[in-house]
Amino acid sequence: MTNPNVVVTDARSGIISVAVAGSSLPPPVPGTYITFSKRKLVQNLDICSGNRINAWVDSMRASSPTHVKSPALPDSQNTWHQQKPSALDIFDEITNSSKGKQIVMFLDYDGTLSPIVDDPDRAFMSEGMRETVRKLASYFPTAIVSGRCRDKVYNFVRLEELYYAGSHGMDIQGPSKGSKYDKKVSEAVPFQPASEYLPMMDQVYTSLVEVVKSTPGALVENNKFCVSVHFRCVDEKKWIELAKQVASVLEAYPSLRVTHGRKVLEIRPTIKWDKGKAVEFLLQSLGYANDEDVFPIYIGDDRTDEDAFKVLRERGQGFGILVSKTPKDTYASYSLQEPSEVMTFLRRMVEWRRLSLRRQYRLRRRVQQEIMSNRSWEPSEKKKGKIKKHIIFVCIIFFIISLL
Repeated sequence: MTNPNVVVTDARSGIISVAVAGSSLPPPVPGTYITFSKRKLVQNLDICSGNRINAWVDSMRASSPTHVKSPALPDSQNTWHQQKPSALDIFDEITNSSKGKQIVMFLDYDGTLSPIVDDPDRAFMSEGMRETVRKLASYFPTAIVSGRCRDKVYNFVRLEELYYAGSHGMDIQGPSKGSKYDKKVSEAVPFQPASEYLPMMDQVYTSLVEVVKSTPGALVENNKFCVSVHFRCVDEKKWIELAKQVASVLEAYPSLRVTHGRKVLEIRPTIKWDKGKAVEFLLQSLGYANDEDVFPIYIGDDRTDEDAFKVLRERGQGFGILVSKTPKDTYASYSLQEPSEVMTFLRRMVEWRRLSLRRQYRLRRRVQQEIMSNRSWEPSEKKKGKIKKHIIFVCIIFFIISLL
């Protein structure tokens, strides 16, 4: 599971391999540097300044537009919203399709539970959102799946009853507070499929901080198993320069890859692990790996969330919800425009589940009352037919309860 593997480029996820094409050099042992001759390094840097840098910058522009786009044509906008309707508009259809199944909630953080801000250290979620997620977790198993370091996203959310998957799912830990759900994810020992890369990621972080400090507005964030280079405050004219700086550091680490998010470059190991794998791992840990009655819902706004959307689509279970104001190519089935709509959707989920449980409770009470009322008398031969009908009625009631 932890052996590095080459990752195929994906247009939706924006993955681009860092390894130089045609190189016969084996990946370095995690935690060590790989050495190049001066001539070899210059040749590699020449490659960096060519197609690969152009590809990076194109992806940076595609995932992080700096200019206000002209309004989309009504026909194309309407077509996209027909294909990816608002999860709020068809909420009843969503709940109907999940009846009788165990819903499991997966939530991205930045841009989903909190707004996108210039300073990533100030991406605070509102108290209203925190309370909504708290109530959500009381009804459904709930996980935060983020590119952030697990400790950082926990400090933002501050809810002990959740599952946390940080560093794009490479650092997973179960609830530190008692959970009523089957918890095979250890609270004490996190699951970390890329643990041997930690020394390497620390080295890359230190090098990038030094290299990009000449680019105004660039910010490097250490997310443990992922190093993030934020360029939200970098002039677009400096993007090529920044891409070259990042590439110059990564030349010594062919076992790392770069993915693109909203105004951020993400450097992480080329192991076959992402948010989609994290979703599969968590479902397995909860005991739903091969369960046909599980209904996962994943809500996210970033290109890295596409891995999770794709997994749910391929499983044929549950669905993904993309948070976006503009039409995008996505594996998600539905859409929401911004975090405020996410909170509205989650609140409706909570209220729907609360009312469902109340109906189940009332039906159970009715069944119990029927049973108790019939225990006070001894049936005669003439009343056996009625008793059979009563048993059938009770069975029907329990069947209805199971569907709620």
